[in-house]
Amino acid sequence: MAKKHNNYLYNCDQVRALDRLAIDRDNISGLQLMKRAGMAIFKHILQHYSKHAVTVFCGSGNNGGDGYIVATLAKEKGIAVQLIYLKHPQQLKGDAKLAYEIANKAGVPMTDFSPDMLLEDCVIVDALLGTGLKGSVRRSYFDAIKLINNSNLEVIAVDLPSGLNADTGDVKDICVKAQTTISFIGLKQGLFTNHGPDYCGEIVYQDLAVKSTIFNEIQPAAIKLQLNPLLRHIKPRQANSHKNDYGHVLVVGGDYGYAGAILLAAEAALRTGAGLVSVATRQEHISAIVARRPEIMAHAVDSNETLQTLVNKASVLIVGPGLGQSLWSKKMLNCALKANIPSILDADALNLVAREQIQLNTMDQPYILTPHPKEAARLLNMDTVQIQKDRFSAVKKITKKYHAQVLLKGTGSLVCISASSTIGICTAGNPGMATGGMGDILSGIIGGLLAQDVNQNHCLALAACLHAEAADKVAKGRQRSLIPSDIFKPLSYLIG
Repeated sequence: MAKKHNNYLYNCDQVRALDRLAIDRDNISGLQLMKRAGMAIFKHILQHYSKHAVTVFCGSGNNGGDGYIVATLAKEKGIAVQLIYLKHPQQLKGDAKLAYEIANKAGVPMTDFSPDMLLEDCVIVDALLGTGLKGSVRRSYFDAIKLINNSNLEVIAVDLPSGLNADTGDVKDICVKAQTTISFIGLKQGLFTNHGPDYCGEIVYQDLAVKSTIFNEIQPAAIKLQLNPLLRHIKPRQANSHKNDYGHVLVVGGDYGYAGAILLAAEAALRTGAGLVSVATRQEHISAIVARRPEIMAHAVDSNETLQTLVNKASVLIVGPGLGQSLWSKKMLNCALKANIPSILDADALNLVAREQIQLNTMDQPYILTPHPKEAARLLNMDTVQIQKDRFSAVKKITKKYHAQVLLKGTGSLVCISASSTIGICTAGNPGMATGGMGDILSGIIGGLLAQDVNQNHCLALAACLHAEAADKVAKGRQRSLIPSDIFKPLSYLIG
């Protein structure tokens, strides 16, 4: 289904608004939408689990109503089915009650949940909790989710796994671990970041055949980033060109013991297509850098004057890879911040900005900040747990506080170019990227793109996708052994 709104992501309030618009514009009832959702789930079962019995766990809301419809369809098809409810059907209201009555009339076997029950070999449909969950999971639902997860059976989640916060991807107590999540009308932003990818499994989108025009009426809270459209922002190279046409990146960092970080960032800028790349680092690292990558112009820097000379020749700055937090580090950062050219701050540059409470609103163009969650916590004077509880809010706060464009790294990296902009989510990437040096390469990719005059408003999104998709290409079957420099080869092909 190649529809544009496949990439639109919404918060819970927006999803409810989309539901209302769908009902009003299509002149259909909530029950009809529920039947469409149930049919979408059931078709998936027929396609992937046709020889399995079906067990449907139903809660009290519309999510549970979808489950009653699924159970009805299974019963009518002659599939062995049982329905386990967490709220007695006589207490249901609205469309959920109507869905129960349909299932009851069809003769669907139903039973009250007990934490001691045994689950036979089957496929489980999780229709317990919908998008309304904000706080803790109630005890009976907690026990049901625990039973589902301990069963080691295949699970299909209706709209989202029960226990997952649809707005943030946070899990407060417990969450269903699904193999497949089938999400309806509006994709929920929490499915794609924080804990979402760990619990959702494969995410299948179903628009339930609602009118596509309703998606024009609500600005999505976020959008899934796609590499191919973003690649169009890289200008084709003319045959009659030379190195000075593609910018000069200067990477500042590499305190004692951290030569690798600055080398990875510099090589990434080269691999991304920068015409010239220099590094400003400690004298002790020069020979190693040149031996590894002679294309990099390596400079020993110990004074503001020397660094300023290099800054004057550069078109883009990357400050922070291996920078450290010594007196030398602070001197290098303070000098670099006086440059009025596009600048990426990463790693210890961010830590120093946070510790020294440095203001970053002095340039004509905004700085680019690329924090991981711990660095983001320092920038906002919070703890990492708070950042991860609502990454969307955190990236907006950093953008606003520092007048910067921000890439908040992590599962489902978030890109925010202004406090009022739609957040971009990079859904590519894999756990093999959780290793030292990956962030340095990302900084280098951003710098290399900026050097080639990629519009700064698209640069972060493009860099995030290039970085993650290159890692995905090399990680197949070998995530655990992935190291940052492995991604240079696929990066070269992706950007070429």
